Amino acid sequence: MTVLAFDVYGTLIDTAGVTDRLAELVGDRAAVISAQWRAKQLEYTWRYGLMGQYRDFRVCTRQALDWTCAQNDCGISETDKDGLMALYLELPPFEDVPDGLKALKSLGFSMYAFSNGLPSDLETLLGNAGLLHLMDGIVSVDDKQSFKPNPMLYQYMVERGGSDTAGTWLVSSNGFDVCGAVAAGLNAFWVQRDSAITFDPWEFRPTRIVHGLGGIVECLENR
Repeated sequence: MTVLAFDVYGTLIDTAGVTDRLAELVGDRAAVISAQWRAKQLEYTWRYGLMGQYRDFRVCTRQALDWTCAQNDCGISETDKDGLMALYLELPPFEDVPDGLKALKSLGFSMYAFSNGLPSDLETLLGNAGLLHLMDGIVSVDDKQSFKPNPMLYQYMVERGGSDTAGTWLVSSNGFDVCGAVAAGLNAFWVQRDSAITFDPWEFRPTRIVHGLGGIVECLENR
């Protein structure tokens, strides 16, 4: 049985969807601040993981926003920060995602959202994006109180999906996630959403490289 485990933030859902609102608050610095917020968010998950500590993804996201605003002297109020956090439940899917997921679903694959996010946040986010009904389930790292790329989380995904490592494919645009999955024995699609981004020069290489979910359909429909 083939199971597809989709990363959510940055793979299915565009975290840059906050940029328009940021532009209203900080003007032409919005794109840079959005990127810094996302980078610091991920950094905090890795730091907590290496320290053997855990704060959920919502906490990491707010702490990263607080740091980014302080670092850039943005002057964003607490109320506006709350509004930006609320937008994280309404982020848009990438353009290729709805049709790509529908096509993969029609091919009979088991499909799961596999994410650092909290289960309730993921359910709301994917529901708002019109994607929740296409998933067979949500697998959140919160169940294990750790973050990707902890190897136990990929094994947990395999167990939840009911397949084995060879039959479980991670789908992610995040290089660290792909490396983690491959190191744990899974197959992995790296969705290279930005051609300017180079994959890490590690031995843990993606099984396939695609530029959108349509590429996954092409790879799997004739298997």
